[in-house]
Amino acid sequence: MLSAPHGGNLVSIQELSTEDASRFYGDPRVRVQDDIRSTVRLISRGVYSPLKGFNNSTDLHSILKGQRLLDGTIWSIPVLLPVSHNTFSSLREGEEVLLSDSMGPVATMKISDRFKIEVNDTCRHIFGTDSLQHPGASRFMSNGSFYLGGDLINVFEYKLPFQERVMYPKETRNYFQRMGWKEVVAFQTRNIPHLGHEFMHLKALESHDGLFINPVIGRKKSGDFRDEAIIAGYDAMLKYHYPQGRVLISPINYEMQYAGPREALHHAIMRKNFGVSSFIVGRDHAGVGNFYGPHDAQKNCDSFEDLGIKILKFEEASFCRSCNSVSFAGDCNHDPGERLKFSGTEVRRIMSSGSATESISVREEVLDSLRKIHPIFQD
Repeated sequence: MLSAPHGGNLVSIQELSTEDASRFYGDPRVRVQDDIRSTVRLISRGVYSPLKGFNNSTDLHSILKGQRLLDGTIWSIPVLLPVSHNTFSSLREGEEVLLSDSMGPVATMKISDRFKIEVNDTCRHIFGTDSLQHPGASRFMSNGSFYLGGDLINVFEYKLPFQERVMYPKETRNYFQRMGWKEVVAFQTRNIPHLGHEFMHLKALESHDGLFINPVIGRKKSGDFRDEAIIAGYDAMLKYHYPQGRVLISPINYEMQYAGPREALHHAIMRKNFGVSSFIVGRDHAGVGNFYGPHDAQKNCDSFEDLGIKILKFEEASFCRSCNSVSFAGDCNHDPGERLKFSGTEVRRIMSSGSATESISVREEVLDSLRKIHPIFQD
């Protein structure tokens, strides 16, 4: 059975054309960072249900303390709206404002709260660190101390990358029902598909009707695969290797925060809103560097029994030279030295050499699709 929306109902906020924005030019204008636009879309289309806007200070403190909203609903990462000190000082609670960025109007919002945070302490709660070596923590601390909370009133349309491929919870739920999928497992990725992913996906499909692959597109850290490479790789898998009629691939425009355990839970909540019954959480999900333990994300998700979807915990899949096949680490008795881990390093070597070298990590059809894209890595 498809999961119920998180908090009970899917949020839907009225979307207007950019031409309609002129009706709100009399409202105070708040300049926001460009990445707020994608967050607004996730709120307005129900991906962040039950949120209807940006967290206030009361919910922020509740999230930091126990990974729940004040009403008890599980919520692990605050959704915040940072503003400049000048903007903060010029506004009052109860005002309706027009949010805009470098591309134009984003949304209208009614301010319910103005608050200042202790940046380092808040950062440590969310990321477990305030190290500037952590990309998410560094970005968060650069936002400063001043924030607005409040519900969105209207949002303004804009064209997304791969817009024709993007589906939101209402659309995916309709698709799952149309396909007759009752048990659906979701997988999030910011990488191209390798044989370890394929092995994991096929294993998950043994107990599910359908697989929903939700690649993350949008801003990434240097060295990540570019959006075009990820989509092309998965399209190749869908065409040549995944079972027909069992897999849906739809990207999501989302800013990775690399917050490890808290972000894994956040990702599970998002996929619950899409309607899935299970979500795959692998080793070091949403992690970066050595900031989190390999199983911290899985443990955090397991600690919330009322989450409403099942967490599928998979160990790392790798290639055993003795078996000449892919398996999970605990399923093979050969010496660990016989096992080869999958990583982007081999793909990087093959692509940079320009040769037709075969790969033990990636299907040849995926490599062929990548050879048509340049560059494949984020600068």
